[in-house]
Amino acid sequence: MENIFSRNELFWGEENQKLLSFKHVAVFGLGGVGGFCAEALARAGVGELTIIDFDTVSKTNINRQLIALNSTVGQSKTKLFEQRLKDINPDIKLHVVNDFYNGNLDLSNIDYAADAIDTMRSKIELLETCVNSNIPVISSMGAGNRIDPAKLYISDISEIEDKNAPFVSNIIYQLKKRGIEKGITVVASREKPFVQERISSTEKIVTNSGENIEFTKITPSSTPFVASCAGIFMASYITQSFLKEYRQ
Repeated sequence: MENIFSRNELFWGEENQKLLSFKHVAVFGLGGVGGFCAEALARAGVGELTIIDFDTVSKTNINRQLIALNSTVGQSKTKLFEQRLKDINPDIKLHVVNDFYNGNLDLSNIDYAADAIDTMRSKIELLETCVNSNIPVISSMGAGNRIDPAKLYISDISEIEDKNAPFVSNIIYQLKKRGIEKGITVVASREKPFVQERISSTEKIVTNSGENIEFTKITPSSTPFVASCAGIFMASYITQSFLKEYRQ
């Protein structure tokens, strides 16, 4: 009998499809990378997702983000994805966190974390928590300022080929200070980053708990191609890790 996952089953079988329905993945950040990751996981049949983002859709998101349309500008990304993912799989179990991540979530019940955070402080906080709690995590490191998705690759953080890109080097440095030099899977790029103009601004956020957070936001160049593919890479890696016959 046909079902929404019947084409998946033709590849990995009914047993694996059932197995995926019991898995829980948390996706941190629902932008160009995280949005495609969350949707691919839902279409794969992962049965439970926690989606975390504090932001709303802006016009500058329209060139690359799944839920970014002129009709959705100003709307909550988490709410838009809640509707979209339930439309894909009405049986999916969703936990929607419309908040800025600053270590304020209990991650003990998840099977995998997908890190698509673009704020340095929060990204390091999440990666450190996952390593110290033995939670498998895959992290996006290098989707901005690039155009060629063919230069993306997956490796351990200790094997990143170009550690000189400022965003990546800063993360590696901060994690090393915390005693973490390996054990984090990353999606990185061999492409040299490029931006026409360096733009930065100060952003102030009040979390749901009332905490005031201020940080410097660096606005990268972003194309329609690389972030989406990085998100698909992450979802594929996570899904394969769950399959009974591990193919990586």
